[in-house]
Amino acid sequence: MTVLARRGGQVEQAMNEGARVGDEASSSTSDGSRARLISLAAIAIILLSAGAALLPIAGGVKGSVVIGALLIAAGLAEVFAGMLRGATKAFAVAAGSVTVLAGVIFLLKPTDHLFPNVVLVTAWLIARSAIILVGSGRTGGSVRTWTMLSAGMDLVLAVLLITGLSIATIIVNLFGPTQPMIASFAWVLAASFIVNGLMLLEVAGCERSPD
Repeated sequence: MTVLARRGGQVEQAMNEGARVGDEASSSTSDGSRARLISLAAIAIILLSAGAALLPIAGGVKGSVVIGALLIAAGLAEVFAGMLRGATKAFAVAAGSVTVLAGVIFLLKPTDHLFPNVVLVTAWLIARSAIILVGSGRTGGSVRTWTMLSAGMDLVLAVLLITGLSIATIIVNLFGPTQPMIASFAWVLAASFIVNGLMLLEVAGCERSPD
């Protein structure tokens, strides 16, 4: 009986050890899959930033419609990536949702008048900056640095719009005459998107190597 009990205990210990190793392997696989998906979202946002930067040379496009579509696409990618995050999930999803909302407003109320669009883009930048700045308190290391850079970039862009510093002037000088709204906002979106994409790439890198 003693021998049987001893062997039973050894079998149980081996099963527990196997289960533990299985859980660790599953967790590692889960982290790797999550990192890959976040990377895909980041790359999508960076590609959208390139598209936004090239808008001034695209002829015959409706500015508010294109900008609305870009905001919605980038926002959905950010929401998708945010759903895969841990402690900052709520903040990341909220930031993406604000971007989607701004895009929907652009599509529902298209206008080429500059002032209402300046107000909308500025409100989006300030709201997104505030959300991710608060969320940065739940991150650490390089992820916190990139999160704060993203928040800072959006805030700087908002200040530029508020103070009337014309990004349109730079773009028109480079590409020639273009639609005023696209010239004003194309590089604003591009700058915000690319820093956000780089931040998500850093998040993905940390997911792959949490240590």
